Formats: sequence, structure tokens, C-alpha cells
Amino acid sequence: MASDDFFYAVTILSSVAAGLLFRKVTGEENRRWLSTLLGVVLLYVLCGSDCWHFVITVVGNCIIICFPQKCHLYSFVWNFGYLAVFRTVHLVGLPAPSPIANAAQLFLTLRMIGLAFDVYDSRVLVSTKKGESGDALDQNQLLIKYTAIAPNAKDIFCFAFCYIGSLTGPYYKYHIYRDWLRQPNPEKIPLQEPLIAKARPLPAIVVTYLVCSYFFSIKYVETDEFYENPFWFRLFYMVPMFMVFRTRLYTAWLLSECMCITAGFAAYPTQANSKCGSGPTDFAALDKAEKEGAEKYDYETVHNLDIYGCELAPLTKQGLRSWNMTVQYWLATYIHRRVPPPLKPYRVSVTMGVSAFWHGIHPGYYLSFLTVPPILMAEEAMAAAFRKDATPGGQQLFDWGCWFFKMRGFDYMCMGFLLLKLGATLRYWHSIYFAGHLVMVFFLVLGNVGKVLMRSRGKREGGADDGGKQRRD
Repeated sequence: MASDDFFYAVTILSSVAAGLLFRKVTGEENRRWLSTLLGVVLLYVLCGSDCWHFVITVVGNCIIICFPQKCHLYSFVWNFGYLAVFRTVHLVGLPAPSPIANAAQLFLTLRMIGLAFDVYDSRVLVSTKKGESGDALDQNQLLIKYTAIAPNAKDIFCFAFCYIGSLTGPYYKYHIYRDWLRQPNPEKIPLQEPLIAKARPLPAIVVTYLVCSYFFSIKYVETDEFYENPFWFRLFYMVPMFMVFRTRLYTAWLLSECMCITAGFAAYPTQANSKCGSGPTDFAALDKAEKEGAEKYDYETVHNLDIYGCELAPLTKQGLRSWNMTVQYWLATYIHRRVPPPLKPYRVSVTMGVSAFWHGIHPGYYLSFLTVPPILMAEEAMAAAFRKDATPGGQQLFDWGCWFFKMRGFDYMCMGFLLLKLGATLRYWHSIYFAGHLVMVFFLVLGNVGKVLMRSRGKREGGADDGGKQRRD
């Protein structure tokens, strides 16, 4: 295991253990400063002098949030602009940030942009709802009470450097963090049962990662020797590489959820109907539970990984939604749904482009992410042509075939994530004759032709039925 991975793992495990401390700490200010202190210490120990990037990012965002209008857009430009600077400082002679510092900067970027959007939305919410009356007033008051935010500089600093999720996610909103600070009886929130349930898959995942990473390495793909192997070997090699890639991330994401569980972070009464990323959606039930007490809690707000969806869902769209779910929520909420009207037809491509830039500036990210939109188009066309009107058995067969090609598509795109460089990625894809792209184009054409034929057959059958009816009349 690489040294970075080792320290990364130790940090996450330490953060999981630290959560037990917060179940014994009460008082909003005590929890605020203790969680901030722990986050600052962890970042400094792991990132050293790279921490000055984090400070610049946060100070800039604090200044921007002071603007009453369009602070969300300015924050977006500032944070993504500084992310570009962060990744290119080595070009002007400054030390290149470490991989761990890069991970911290990624999640800090999400927090700061999401915070600015939520502050802007809160200002709009308060200004538009405060004059309403009647039953709507109660609902609006609850919405403002539980979601509206107006953080000051101290609040922003502490939110930015809270240890929870600073290196691995999950992404969470400011009002979720605020609710955690104000938990009246954190020690009463269930711990053992949800923690065991969340950690149960970890041993199998870790063993799979260790075994696969022992026998298969992306560094081998970068050697000339690799390309002397037969075609079938080169084609097969991307399957275990994606296994290494995803089990490594599964481990980090599951441990990050365990971190939240031990700290009681984002634990809400079950009746509040919490959703991934956004938190509670039934504020009346939440308000009632706070007043009368809650018997059951869940951690759906920070539910970041659905292994079943990643591994067995038949469609690429379903697989993506099950993967790093809180980041998917961030992309859907702040990018996909807010794309300007002129770009609405291209919002999937815009979202994938933003996601690629967030991940890094390496060409491999863009080659992979921008392959997603045509894959989604091909799946949609094939489903409309061959699944929609099929028998139950035919639909099941279609789903299994779709699942197989979905996983191979992820295998194929994963190589761009791992190889990163333009030449290395294209060299590998060329060695397997761009099989992923060829299959995607084939299904895109086949699906669209199938849709045309299905419509033509439907019209013919409709015309025949009308003619038969006229003859009977």
C-alpha cells in the first residue's frame, strides 16, 4: 500500500474513532470549536504548508458571501478559478500540492460553493415568504427555520474546517452541520446497530481490493511490455483495474459514513423523511419529533454509496446515481438544475464537464466524463426500441444485457481516470480498438433505427385496425 494511502486510511479511522468523543460533548460552541480544531490539526498534519491554499479559498468565499446579489455565481467562479490555480502552481515554481491536499481542496470547493448557493437561496426565501399568511405561513416558517442560513465569518471558517468529510466527503449543507452542533442529547442517538450495518461489507471489500491491487497495477499499463500481450489480455485488464478503483473508493466512502454515524452527524428522526444530500424534507414531522422526542433515527442525509445500485443496477444513469451520491446531489442541485436556458439541451454535457474539471485538469478525466452523455443516449434509445414493449421475460433479458455493457462501459472509462494523460489513455483505448466507443456508436445507431421501425410498425398496425373497423362498419 502506498504511503499516502496508508496515512489516508489512518486519518479516516482516527476520524471514525473521534466521533465517539462528540457523543459526549454538549453545547453548540463546544462542538463547533472542537470539530474545527480537530479538522485543522488533521489537515496540517497531512498537508503541511499546502494548508495556505485552504485559507485563501475560505477567506475569498467569506468576502464574496457579503455581496447580497449573485454571491452564488461569484463563489462558483472564485472556487473553480482557484481550483485551477491550485493545480497549476508548480508551473510558476511553487511546490505542487500533495494528493491528500488535492482531496481536501476538492471537498472544500464543494462546501464553499454549496454554502454560497444556500445563502443566496435563503435570502430569496426570506424575502419572498415573510409576507405570506394563513396556513402557508406555518409551512414557510418551518422552511425558514430549518433551511434558511445567514452565517458570519466565524461560522464559515468553522464549517469549512470541520473534520467530518474534509478528506473523503460526504458533502453536506450548512444547515445540516448547524443541526449537528445543536443536538440536545447526542448520546441518545443510536450507534451500534447503524454502525454495524454500515461496516458489514467492509471486510469483503478490503480483501478484494488488496488481492486485486496485488496482482494488477495501472503502472503496468504504462509500460511497453503491457502492449506485447494479446488483445484478449489487454481487453480483460480493464475489468480488474476498475475493481481496484471502485473497491478503494467504496472503502473510503463507507468509512466516511461510519465517521458520521459515530459522531451522530446528520442523524434525523426517521419521520422527517431525509434525502441524500438535502436532509429532512418533512419539516412538520421534524418539528414534532424535536418537541415530543424521536424513537428512530436514520443517516439518509449522508448516505453516500449504494453498492447494490453500483454493482447490479442495469442502467448507467442508475449506476452514476448510486456512486458518490452526495457529490451527485451537489452536481444535480447546483449545476444540472441551474444551467441557463440557452444551454438546457446540453445540461448533461455541462454537468459532466464541471464534474471533470472538479476532479482534475488531466485529459483522462474529460475523455471519460464526456463519454457518459452518448452512453446515456444509447441506453435511452435501446430501451425505447427494444425494452418498452417487450414481454416480462424479454425485459429481464434486456436488463441483464444492459447491465453487462454498463459495467464494461465503466471499466472502459475507468482507464481514463487511472491513466490520466492524453497519450496514455488513447494508447490503451487504441490497443483495444476503441471498443467502448464502437459499441456505444453501434447501440446508438441500432436504438434509433429500432425506434423508427417501431413507430412505423405502430402506424401500420393502427392503419390496419382502422381499415378493419371501417370494413366491419
